Amino acid sequence: MNGDEPTSLVGLIDKLIEPPMPEPVSLAPQTAGWWVIGALVLSLLAYGAWRLWAHWRANAYRRAALTALAEAGDDPAAMAVILRRAALAAYPRRDVAGLAGADWVGFLRRTGGFPEAAGEALIHAPYAPDVPGWPLRRGAERWLRTHRRAP
Repeated sequence: MNGDEPTSLVGLIDKLIEPPMPEPVSLAPQTAGWWVIGALVLSLLAYGAWRLWAHWRANAYRRAALTALAEAGDDPAAMAVILRRAALAAYPRRDVAGLAGADWVGFLRRTGGFPEAAGEALIHAPYAPDVPGWPLRRGAERWLRTHRRAP
């Protein structure tokens, strides 16, 4: 053994050289495909947000009608006006404006499943004050929430 060579483990460890730090790894996508997928995902998110906003705006008349219905109390005449306004907002005027009586109730049934008891209340309540308003209120709420708008 040579005199300058360390003979202990501590001496050997002291002679070790620290390895250099590797270059930092880039987190950016390295291929164009990832950029395309990212742009596609962002486009889909923007389209979804736009559709959600358009749906929310298109149903503003529903929210207004439900608020007015809550404020109407048990007044059948007010509920009938609210239903008519909502139908005029959702369907073409030519399909709604001329309807009355059984034709009006039939339209409500075809477009949103308006209940039979509510239809009778809608026809008779404005002329008979002793008709209870709760079937009409329930039917109006159901129709306002479930009817489909005209295409």
